[in-house]
Amino acid sequence: MSKHSTSHRKPPITSHFAGNQCMQVALTFLSMTVMAFNLWAGDKPNFLFIIADDCTYTDLEIYGGQAKTPHLNRLAKEGMMFSKCFQAAPMCSPTRHCLYTGIYPVKSGAHPNHTFVKPGTKSIAHYLKAAGYRVALSGKSHINPPASFPFEYSNAKGKEGGAGNPNMEALDSLFEQAAQTTQPVAAFVCSNEPHTPYDKGNPSAYPIDQLQLPPHYVDTLETRTEFSKYLAEITYFDKQVGQCLRLLKKHGLEKNTLVMVVSEQGNAFPFAKWTCYDKGLQSGMIVRWPGKVKPDSQSNAIVEYVDVVPTFIQAAGLKFPPHLEGQSFIPVLRGWTKAHKQYSFGLQTTRGINHGSECYGIRTVRSDRFRYIRNLSSEISFQNTMMRSDWWKSWQRKADNGNDHARQMVLRFQKRPTEELYDSLNDPWNLNNLANQPELQDQKKQLSAILDAWMNDQGDLGQATELSAKERQWRNRKR
Repeated sequence: MSKHSTSHRKPPITSHFAGNQCMQVALTFLSMTVMAFNLWAGDKPNFLFIIADDCTYTDLEIYGGQAKTPHLNRLAKEGMMFSKCFQAAPMCSPTRHCLYTGIYPVKSGAHPNHTFVKPGTKSIAHYLKAAGYRVALSGKSHINPPASFPFEYSNAKGKEGGAGNPNMEALDSLFEQAAQTTQPVAAFVCSNEPHTPYDKGNPSAYPIDQLQLPPHYVDTLETRTEFSKYLAEITYFDKQVGQCLRLLKKHGLEKNTLVMVVSEQGNAFPFAKWTCYDKGLQSGMIVRWPGKVKPDSQSNAIVEYVDVVPTFIQAAGLKFPPHLEGQSFIPVLRGWTKAHKQYSFGLQTTRGINHGSECYGIRTVRSDRFRYIRNLSSEISFQNTMMRSDWWKSWQRKADNGNDHARQMVLRFQKRPTEELYDSLNDPWNLNNLANQPELQDQKKQLSAILDAWMNDQGDLGQATELSAKERQWRNRKR
């Protein structure tokens, strides 16, 4: 057996992985054992990971959206596109901590925004550097403390790109040096787009009178104007993706590089970022890996951001750290299996964020079909910084003037019941709450129990965890 055969060792099975999940893990183990020799034939692959910022995946052209994304379109033709990729938190900082550590937010300590992980926590930078990789992060970081994330850092300089965007000159140099040596590289390219303010790209390419607004938006001039600028920034992000792919090709690294692009949490409009609806927690994902991933393929397997670290570790032929909570989805990428997980999990913490509700915790679990949401503070109103925007105020004015749709959307966003249940396959916008439907009570109870088991495994005490969230923010950390 190959010296890399231990890299597929599965993580401990907790209470929320039961029944079919156990059989799935066993089958995955067998498949990986039988076919692993094909995976690590040849040199270690390079990695290019590209992440957008505050992008709703259904706004991407490849997912049926209006934003033109020619480079992502081409990448999808050359790789695999995922339809059920999820992150664990609908905010930047906890998402990135989870992504780089392979540990869910509460267990790592990084569940509020502007957060930091517990002392001694390791990240993908540690694992790949120990295996001889050069590991770099260019662009937005939003992670702490530095000891847990020992990347080589670089940011864009000058007006082009702006602060917080990737430095293409630094990436060019990194790839050039990689091409001249035998040292593999892992580049994490972190865009700041399409994050507000929407000041990049060409909004004229998206005339406001031709836009099709999502069904839960209120149609106002202010909304259309902002949405047009947002779509323009998605196209700007796509341009950044194209730049990265050209640099790979320029230096001859294309054939031995696993490229992964994700859209991060949803945009800064209602029912997306800062919420646990599908448009807040679901992400686009494209993976290209020449010779390993079938071109122009699609996967409906449930994968999570917490799975990225173990996936990269296995792709590099490394030993799997047993404390990681994610599971490698290499078997899905290689076409050895179609399934990966039964459930994805998520949470939202508002305590301590700018202009957010003082304490409005949300917990959720998503199966293949249903999303169950538990609002820990349903007795209060949900609020966040977007409610200070001109377009939100236009929603309120329209509601006050008697528009029924505007009134419903404003009220629905701010006042939520304790429990919500959505048929995400038939209601992808999560508009119809089925929590009180008699025929779905068993389904609701089952998902509630699965969520409880996950929270217990994470050490998540619900409201008590929410109340202590300020202690987990970098600006409030104990010196």
